[in-house]
Amino acid sequence: MAKRVVIDPIPRIEGHLRIEVELENGKVKDAWSSGTLFRGFEIILQGRDPRDAWFITQRICGVCPVSHGHTSTMGLENAFNVTPPDNARIVRNLIEGGQFVHSHILWFYHLNALDYVDVVSALQAKPKEKSLQEVQAKVKKFVESGQLGPFANGYWGHPEYKLPPDLNLLAVAHYLEALEMQKEASTIVAQLGGKMPMHMSTPPGGTTFIPTVEVMDNVIWRLSRLQHWVDTVFLPDVLAIAPYYIKYAGIGKGVGNYLSWGVFDDPSFDPKKRLLPRGAIFDGKLAVADVDGKEVKEYVDHSWYTAECGNRSPMEGKTEPKFTKMGDTKYTWLKAPRIKDRPMEVGALSRVLVAYVSGNAKVKSMVDGTLKALGQAGHPEVLLSVLGRIAARVLETKLVIDGMLDWTGELLANLKAGKTQMYALNDVPEKGQGMGLWEAPRGALAHYNVIEGKRLKNYQCVVPTTWNASPRDHKGVRGPIEEALVGTPVLDPDKPLEVLRVVHSFDPCIACAVHIIHPVTNEVKAFRVV
Repeated sequence: MAKRVVIDPIPRIEGHLRIEVELENGKVKDAWSSGTLFRGFEIILQGRDPRDAWFITQRICGVCPVSHGHTSTMGLENAFNVTPPDNARIVRNLIEGGQFVHSHILWFYHLNALDYVDVVSALQAKPKEKSLQEVQAKVKKFVESGQLGPFANGYWGHPEYKLPPDLNLLAVAHYLEALEMQKEASTIVAQLGGKMPMHMSTPPGGTTFIPTVEVMDNVIWRLSRLQHWVDTVFLPDVLAIAPYYIKYAGIGKGVGNYLSWGVFDDPSFDPKKRLLPRGAIFDGKLAVADVDGKEVKEYVDHSWYTAECGNRSPMEGKTEPKFTKMGDTKYTWLKAPRIKDRPMEVGALSRVLVAYVSGNAKVKSMVDGTLKALGQAGHPEVLLSVLGRIAARVLETKLVIDGMLDWTGELLANLKAGKTQMYALNDVPEKGQGMGLWEAPRGALAHYNVIEGKRLKNYQCVVPTTWNASPRDHKGVRGPIEEALVGTPVLDPDKPLEVLRVVHSFDPCIACAVHIIHPVTNEVKAFRVV
């Protein structure tokens, strides 16, 4: 007999996500992903000066504000017909890279790892190192107090936890170290962007940041420290933990379609030449196809919007909320974006797959080396899984840090050669439209703008989690998270740890996907930003 299990909210993610699964014979038979708060930024931006958008849209998310700012800026530059100077490209890459590294460390250690690391089991370890003894004492204090603090909301003792106590303790110690590494990455963003979150230095046209020797020396020092930690702690942790959960190389494949808009520009500003290039993979076949932001359509058949909002390109998109109730055919505030009428998975796995299949030598070397270390040499198809998403995110961290050190060299070389321009003058056109197609740490991010009378007539955002956590579309086809959950074995319906592992592998950010509702009446309200 089938059994319904509801997790509401999903712990250790950004925002509020409700997951409902139907279990039959110990496996997920069906699944529904529900974002339960309304965003409303598209409404806020209507009628405003377009130059406000890059700053306001950063407020969509406190974890990936840089990506929203950059994507908005790129869309506005597209509408303004302006190209930023090369120095601005480099600074933007560095700011974006700092955010990527921060987000990846945050996700792996503080949001995802506790699905695999049994914190309470660490008390059974017998460490010899003083530092590990001190960590163990802290954990013991938490447990004895009955309040696990940052380690709450775990199914501790679940038989699906496979790590030995000593490895659990080491992972907890690195959990604490990762807090410091997050800070280092965010500090880089603040040094180049003015502050973090909601940086202030990359308006349309370039950057207001003027490099100094002192700042760049400090950035390089922090990058070198991060690089060493990733090489000696982050990557080894993954390779140590993964063999205990190798079955997850065969769980959570999902829809088999992967989208990357590409991120980190080279001097050509060609999306296909980005550090992680633009492209798509369809039907699980490891071949890259071209994609265009104009091919995106959003559907609302199962979302709380008026029918007028559906079957539209975001450039002509509408955001008109119409809440009914949970439990009828509509069950989420997220729309269902599609390309060629296909649901698309987005994120680090999509970016790494597109780069790998496109022939990126460094990515290929990293991926092939990891597959060999896990006993999966010659089988890149195992990446289409929960474990693949984890591996891709970690490898990307290494790729980005190495890239950032290269970009600091580029910037310093430009300055020494007398290339000092940081900004290209521009003005708001009377009429125009533009697309910003970029990547946030969690995946493909697009901002669409329409300008009339030098004001924003329309503004639409299609964010990573709108792709990944989307509901069924007009054809009844599940979104990526919903599809990835189908077939997942669940040992204990009362402790659905395996469901969390699949969902967390996507790193959902519902704060990006949905937002504003009245805290008392639960009604959608109109907001005025001044």
